[in-house]
Amino acid sequence: MTRKDFRKNWAQAGMWVMRIVPMIAIAAITLFAGPSVSRAAKPAGPPRPTNDTVLTVVARVNGKDITRNELADECLLHYGEDVLERMTKKLLIIQECKRRNIQVTQEEVNAEITRMATRFKLPVDQWLTMLKEERGINPSQYSNDIIYPTLALRKIAQGKLAITEEELRIEYEKYYGPSVKVRMIACQSLDKARKLHATVTARPDTFGVVAKNESEDVSSASVNGMVNPIRRHLGYKEIEDAAFAMKPGEISPVIAVADQYVILKCEGHILGQNVPFENARDLLEESISEAKLRTAASQLFDELQKNANVVNVFNDPIKKKEHPGVAALINNMPVNLNELAEMCIDRHGEEVLEGAISRRLIEQECERKQITVTEQEIDAEIANAAKTMLELRPDGSPDVEKWLALVKQQQGVSVEVYRRDSVWPSVALRKLVGASVQVTDEDLKRGFEANFGQRVRCLAIVVDNHRRATEVWSLARNNPTREHFGDLAEKYSIEAGSRALRGEVPPIQKHGGQPILEEVAFKLAPGELSSIIQVGQNFVILFCEGRTDPEKVEFDQVRNDIYRDVHEKKLNQAMANYFQQLRDRATIDNFITNTTQSPTLGSDQPSTAVRPVDLKGMVK
Repeated sequence: MTRKDFRKNWAQAGMWVMRIVPMIAIAAITLFAGPSVSRAAKPAGPPRPTNDTVLTVVARVNGKDITRNELADECLLHYGEDVLERMTKKLLIIQECKRRNIQVTQEEVNAEITRMATRFKLPVDQWLTMLKEERGINPSQYSNDIIYPTLALRKIAQGKLAITEEELRIEYEKYYGPSVKVRMIACQSLDKARKLHATVTARPDTFGVVAKNESEDVSSASVNGMVNPIRRHLGYKEIEDAAFAMKPGEISPVIAVADQYVILKCEGHILGQNVPFENARDLLEESISEAKLRTAASQLFDELQKNANVVNVFNDPIKKKEHPGVAALINNMPVNLNELAEMCIDRHGEEVLEGAISRRLIEQECERKQITVTEQEIDAEIANAAKTMLELRPDGSPDVEKWLALVKQQQGVSVEVYRRDSVWPSVALRKLVGASVQVTDEDLKRGFEANFGQRVRCLAIVVDNHRRATEVWSLARNNPTREHFGDLAEKYSIEAGSRALRGEVPPIQKHGGQPILEEVAFKLAPGELSSIIQVGQNFVILFCEGRTDPEKVEFDQVRNDIYRDVHEKKLNQAMANYFQQLRDRATIDNFITNTTQSPTLGSDQPSTAVRPVDLKGMVK
């Protein structure tokens, strides 16, 4: 078993349950099966800064200021390019509206905001609050960067948004029509697909096992090949046609689609929803209109940018010298760098400031303990990440370039930001924690059992309140069969995966981070219904289908891998705890959010919780 295989094994184990647990404190990192985090308490307001500092100081950490200029630099580093792109698009739209003599009034913007709030059955103030709290979009951003451009584009592209009855019919069939429940095996090789097809056609009852062991689509393989029910007009036509042509129990031919070869097994047909077409017409028209608007907007931007003279100064060191204080030139109209910085602060200032406060706390502690982090140590940490997560080069060296490209692609950050915000805090906290982390024999035993021991195969229903859980549990108890439980999961489960897959979830392991859930699962007999289990703020009901066999892996064969992974997790736990202690004893005034924290406040005094350093993004 390779190091990569081992990491893949534990990374997949038990992860479905993490999606149903609210975010808890960063310190709650699971030692054996991945992290789990939670929301901080609602903050209270700090003393307001004096008038001479309100425009220049945005926060104070243990008596040391973070200035607005420092925050502006951080915001530009993290979001300057993204915000400038949006500003450019908006300015191009404004210029095009002027050229066409098109106006979008504030009254129209307000009316659209009201319409959107009404659509979601919320008062406007609650709608704006929800956008701020759940999506990080403040009212100014929503009005100016989302609603205004949308209305302007609608007016510019008005002639391209006409909707036909045929388009409405297709949209209705897409969302309200019948669907097919299938299992899937996906392969990159045609030869492999043909061999697997021969295997499952000879023994259709083994399709789920073959999918689990051989399919190269990891997400469906983890649930024995189950995928979301297939609907018309939502994906590849070849797959849809094959799915709808099959009868329950039938297996499709090998289907070539994109760069893969797919085999399907029909598990059943699901009738369409009983929703009259006319009742759905308004929603269908809105959905089609929004899709057409996105297409028209993309085409319009392509046309505007093709014909526009856009000079990006922000990312060009030479042009920065030629145009000091300018971020871009849009058809010879300058975009001021300070204007861009202020817009970045308006859009992302709170988030970036929280990260700057976290970094400042670590910097202060390193200074106090006379610890420095060198560029060589950062390079070594990155190399270690590449070595751990990727295949080595032919010469045995880590593929750092490929790793950095992967980080940039998946995290959407520059290498500079990755080094400063992920790697530097990781190295600094490791040095602050020192050699205090020890791995015991009991830790190794639990790690081995978590990854290679017996697991419980269950169906699961997740609901978000106890009253509903009681109702669903009663329905399940009255008819404790797999089919009925699947029906209930499809109807009531709030967790998308278990709902779409009729309750199917990856087998539950021991020491996976949810001890109460695990204890209940391992006491169930096949065909037995669990009691209601509270997991975080949600409630889970399990239906036991049996046990898996332990993997045939010798402890000595994987001991070193288990040691490294458990040590790494315990180290991350120690780092998180150390940072939490730094935060708990810090005095922090955040003048942007009007919040404060002080170690001198009693436990009954409200205080803010400054966001901990992002350990999830650190090198592991």
